[in-house]
Amino acid sequence: MSRYLVLLVVILAALYLAICAALFVFQRALIYFPQPRTVEAPVTLTLAVDDARVLVSVRPHNGPNALIYFGGNAEDVSRNLAEFSPAFPDYALYLLHYRGFGGSSGSPSEDAIARDALALFDQVQATHSHIALVGRSLGSGVAVRLASQRPAACLVLVTPYNSIEGLAARQFRWFPVRWLLRDKFQSWRYAPRVSVPTRLILAEQDDVVPRSSSERLFGHFAKGVASLHVITGTGHNSIGDNPDYLMELAAGLQ
Repeated sequence: MSRYLVLLVVILAALYLAICAALFVFQRALIYFPQPRTVEAPVTLTLAVDDARVLVSVRPHNGPNALIYFGGNAEDVSRNLAEFSPAFPDYALYLLHYRGFGGSSGSPSEDAIARDALALFDQVQATHSHIALVGRSLGSGVAVRLASQRPAACLVLVTPYNSIEGLAARQFRWFPVRWLLRDKFQSWRYAPRVSVPTRLILAEQDDVVPRSSSERLFGHFAKGVASLHVITGTGHNSIGDNPDYLMELAAGLQ
């Protein structure tokens, strides 16, 4: 092997390692895209956590029913208030702003979001006995994990994935993503522990979460627990604009 070829191999190896290092250091910047809060909720709840100021947009409603919503990785969840309020008039609405999103302090991570989700459920449960969990995209992993740990009444997952780890490995197929990734969001680990009625809502033309990933997650639920529904003519980001979207959500709350 000529020294020029050796030098080329060394340069390529160094470049590969540098990219791996960059993926490791900046991985959360590739997962989370914090958004400001654009809609003022009737009430803003601050979670009872010690290490950050985590905000929740709330539409209060007296009665047993509450809906907790976990949004996508670049979603301002407060924008759902206008549609959710008339669509679910018998539910109090709680929309979590992840750390770094919507005025919440701190930085998002899988473990921090999971802890905040537990804290929110426990606060909501103090005043509501029937709690529905809804998670969209990134939030589907938050919701399914929470449903495996707390007594939710039902679970609705919109454009859900089997794991973020799997999606990342598919996108960065030439890199050891499974060794580098810290926030894996392995929804498949939690699905078998969920026993409440679960509805998976898929976009027919999802270009972010492959249908195969959603179907693998569906296969991890115990038989009879989950159902899978596809909204035709929609994509990952446009599914919420379809008139069938709110009807599918409502069907999952029954």
